[in-house]
Amino acid sequence: MLGKIHLLEGEMDKAIEVYKKAVEFSPENTDLLTTLGLLYLQLGDYQKAFEHLGNALTYDPGNYKATLAAGSMMQAHGDFDVALSKYRVVASSVPESPPLWNNIGMCFFGKKKYVAAISCLKRANYLAPFDWKILYNLGLVHLTMQQYASAFHFLSAAINFQPKMGELYMLLAVALTNLEDIENAKRSYEQAVALDKCNPLVNLNYAVLLYNQGDKKGALCQYQEMEKKVNAVKESSTPDFDPEMVEVAQKMGAALQVGESLVWTKPSKESKSKQRAALSGKSSSTQQPLGSNQALGQAMSSAAGYGKTMQLPPGAGASAPLAKPPSLPLEPESGSEMSPEETSAPTGAEEQKKEKHKSQQAAD
Repeated sequence: MLGKIHLLEGEMDKAIEVYKKAVEFSPENTDLLTTLGLLYLQLGDYQKAFEHLGNALTYDPGNYKATLAAGSMMQAHGDFDVALSKYRVVASSVPESPPLWNNIGMCFFGKKKYVAAISCLKRANYLAPFDWKILYNLGLVHLTMQQYASAFHFLSAAINFQPKMGELYMLLAVALTNLEDIENAKRSYEQAVALDKCNPLVNLNYAVLLYNQGDKKGALCQYQEMEKKVNAVKESSTPDFDPEMVEVAQKMGAALQVGESLVWTKPSKESKSKQRAALSGKSSSTQQPLGSNQALGQAMSSAAGYGKTMQLPPGAGASAPLAKPPSLPLEPESGSEMSPEETSAPTGAEEQKKEKHKSQQAAD
């Protein structure tokens, strides 16, 4: 009980100390072992978390909380199939668990099975309609599938429950940009920048939008903010940036003609492979005990993917700054919201529609 009180007060270190003592007194108590494992999991200490969760499962193989937590750790490290096999065990004992269906959905998301991901997340949302992480994940999957109106719907709902999280506003702005509501997208980015003081991706995406709207000065300002954040991260730890984000930042730097002050030169092959490996294993510091959101790391990379709407002209790499502003439009052309299959022959389809319409009129 004392440990629970410490957790309610937000004193995680004291709670861990109390639970450690409790485990010394009753080393076979699976509830205590599981709770301690989950606390270590939240702190990102995977070794100790695995140790305690493993002990809990040794004494009680049917302990669904420990199994779910172990699965979420494997999922965080990109072992989606192994995680799914763990979740299958949990599903037989607690089929109505929202974190379970959320995690299964995000496993499918990691395997790029988006329709399955959405159906699992919808089930999780039905079981826990007020869990903002499930709504966040639904918004993320819909963004990835380019279903921007649905993404806007779920991200707005998530913001209602979690109004202080900058990344949510950033993803909402991405959805709004694709829905061609530029004014509200800018407002959303402003809110994201105000709330998020350490994620460089927020500023990068905002810079892309401003550049596409012809506001080079504003874009440069956001780009410089991004550089500050990147340098701060580099000083405090060894950062693992998404390769896609690095690429977009290089193109952006070249387009803004910031020259040699680029934060990123082209990374070596070795560092790229490290980044890719790290990308699959990203997890969030805001993770809930039952691992109910493994998507935050992927959210960062996916949002960088929306920088792809910035179609810089060929040759606008970091190595060759442009001599003059590019004449090509950086904003995607109208109709770019269609999927690649649709865009390949839109004119033929339109002509068919017109023909049908004419024949209908004739019949009338």
